[in-house]
Amino acid sequence: MTAGVNGATPSGVGSSPTGPAVEGAQLSCGQRATVGAIERVRSDPTTLEPRVKVIGCEPWSDEPGFAEASTGLPIAGVCGSGVVDVIAELFLAGVIDTDGTIDGAAPTGRVVPDGRTFSYVLFERGDTRLCVTQHDVRAIQLAKAALRAGIELLLDEAGRPEVHEVLLAGAFGAHLDPLRTLVLGLVPDVPVDRVRAVGNSAGVGALRALLSQAERAEMTATARRIRKVETAIEPRFQEHFVAAMALPHASAPTPHLDAVVSLPERRSVRRPGGAGARARRRGSPRAAD
Repeated sequence: MTAGVNGATPSGVGSSPTGPAVEGAQLSCGQRATVGAIERVRSDPTTLEPRVKVIGCEPWSDEPGFAEASTGLPIAGVCGSGVVDVIAELFLAGVIDTDGTIDGAAPTGRVVPDGRTFSYVLFERGDTRLCVTQHDVRAIQLAKAALRAGIELLLDEAGRPEVHEVLLAGAFGAHLDPLRTLVLGLVPDVPVDRVRAVGNSAGVGALRALLSQAERAEMTATARRIRKVETAIEPRFQEHFVAAMALPHASAPTPHLDAVVSLPERRSVRRPGGAGARARRRGSPRAAD
């Protein structure tokens, strides 16, 4: 994924090696955004029960008519927007720790043993059982940490300007939920209403360049000012990457996010019967959807 930052210094652009994880391709239950894919997830903070929205089916899974409306739909996976939703929701509900570990002691039958780790059963019907595994969570952490580290490096290069707005480009960005995007820590903390999808910005830019000489001249001048940042070879990349592995971030403040949601306090996940177990955090109240 590519990120750009405008600051007092010339504009910067960099690309982060996120891979296809955030779009579902590297996950045990990931799939492309097509009919039958889970595109939205919400979790009850008390019961830890999920409800899902499936592409091609109007009702949510907990609403009347879902069974009838989804009959015949091949509900076999979770697409990118659903992936961001489910990780953010499980974190807010306390099923996933700040460090990304699925809590095997979470008081719900949906957390099940999976070898030496645990998985969360997101959806089950007939022979279909979709789980979020510990490997899935790690894959998302690695992908989002790479993207966030690239953004932080661009902010370093721009003199750490205050971020006022985040624009999500492309088809994937158009379907991301702004609040869950902030909870996951994919982007720096800004007011939720300042995280906006802009659609196919590359296509729009190409069209404007073809139709307007003035626009084309402005783009040419901007391109000459841009300095490409090679994120992978930057000395601070690893530092930013490690900090961004945490949910939403190990050190970056989140005042705007804190204003609309109560983030779980940082803690170590306790193991069933393990020593030094801590009381499980309560489900976190969230802004209304």
